[in-house]
Amino acid sequence: MAQSLLLLLLLLCFTVSTTTSSKLPPLNTYFPRSASDASLFHTQVPKGPKINYTTHYFTQTLDHFTYTPKSYKTFQQKYLLNSNHWDSLSGPVFVYTGNEGDIEWFASNTGFMFDVAPQFKALLVFIEHRFYGESKPFGDDSHSSAETLGYLNSQQALADYAVLIRSLKQNLSAEAAPVVAFGGSYGGMLAAWFRLKYPHITIGALASSAPILQFDDMTPWTSFYDGVSLDFKEESWNCFDVIKGGWVELMALSEQKEGLMELSRTFKTCKDLHSVYSARDWLWTAFVYTAMVDYPTRANFMAPLPAYPVKEMCRIIDGFPRGGSKLNKAFAAASLYYNYTSTKTCFNIGNESDSHGLHGWDWQACTEMIMPMSCSNESMFPPSAYNAKESGDDCLKKYGVLPRPHWITTEFGGHRIYEVLKRFGSNIIFSNGMKDPWSRGGVLKNISSSIVALVTKQGAHHLDFRFATKDDPEWLTQQRRQEVEIIKKWIDEYYADLKKSSI
Repeated sequence: MAQSLLLLLLLLCFTVSTTTSSKLPPLNTYFPRSASDASLFHTQVPKGPKINYTTHYFTQTLDHFTYTPKSYKTFQQKYLLNSNHWDSLSGPVFVYTGNEGDIEWFASNTGFMFDVAPQFKALLVFIEHRFYGESKPFGDDSHSSAETLGYLNSQQALADYAVLIRSLKQNLSAEAAPVVAFGGSYGGMLAAWFRLKYPHITIGALASSAPILQFDDMTPWTSFYDGVSLDFKEESWNCFDVIKGGWVELMALSEQKEGLMELSRTFKTCKDLHSVYSARDWLWTAFVYTAMVDYPTRANFMAPLPAYPVKEMCRIIDGFPRGGSKLNKAFAAASLYYNYTSTKTCFNIGNESDSHGLHGWDWQACTEMIMPMSCSNESMFPPSAYNAKESGDDCLKKYGVLPRPHWITTEFGGHRIYEVLKRFGSNIIFSNGMKDPWSRGGVLKNISSSIVALVTKQGAHHLDFRFATKDDPEWLTQQRRQEVEIIKKWIDEYYADLKKSSI
């Protein structure tokens, strides 16, 4: 919540360019458009708690908003169920509003829902976002052109969730069961918007690391990369300075005779580099996503990483003698992201694949998810400005369509959000950790007594959604405890109102 996060993004929730361009590598809220060294996501590391679910498919309508013959086409939308602890008479339905990727990936990294299901006696539902994973309306041709991709947007996705939830509750004879939406990053944006758009379907939403204010000019365009830079600067000024200086050395080396060959050796590439921007994006991705997932415990979400990986990167840099090549130090630090388990002998740079089915985010970043970003002189990244025309021209060339930069704020709002939602919305938790650079585009203070912001100074990208562990810091445990108490209050109020209405 990865442009498509180095996307958008996120961006991010919510791709990395490999062309000879000076533009920022575009982000989704999780990955570059081509996830660098995709094979690393299959590296064996200690596994988390085992999760159980059954896989199902729902016959979904292609277009919820028109009545042309083509709109009635259907496709199979994937969803996962866990009913291990569900009390079908009084238990709630907890729904994860799927993001830009395979739904199993999000389910396995949303342990919080599995952790709290027993005490709530809840049914867990994880719904895959249209055009991602297996939920492709046109099969292998789903991403082939704007004619098919035109049905990929957040409004259609929210309508999918509403239709599926209503049908599921009817089939389970649980029409009175309260629904709570959960989502992280772009999924968190969807969860919040789902509560606002479909209050008759869900009684509340927990939106973790949801940058719903990253659009238009609501958040300074430099905020994301300033946030990444601050994470490294707070660990070590030298670390920040080395990374900042490494970009200059990178470009200077590439301009020398046989420069790309030398860079290939420096970066230990499996195949020779054909563009300096492949190396640049490889470094960029490592620093950005390590800042996002600067978790206090070991994790294998975006890559196998140690606890507090920013600290560990800076420890690598600070461990070098003073002087010497800043680029070499930056490479050594970035290698932690790609090779923490020390199983790789070379890096597949510039030849990446899409291991989590994120390809559709390119389209969303070119149409509705327009999150302008730039780099200030104070950040550790090369200064750059956002160029709307250049971005639009790229989208026009790739898809034949131009971005609609103000559509999200027109459809869902955002401007003057504190005044607007105070009078209109209710029952939303916005949780953010300030180590997460996306937090700058999130809701960071309470809007009303029932639209609350839970902000943790040391938190990272939807850290609260991860499985609880014995090594979790007390502040994280307390944050999750607060979330549980608020959700319980929503459910108690719902049943109290239901009881009154039946009298």
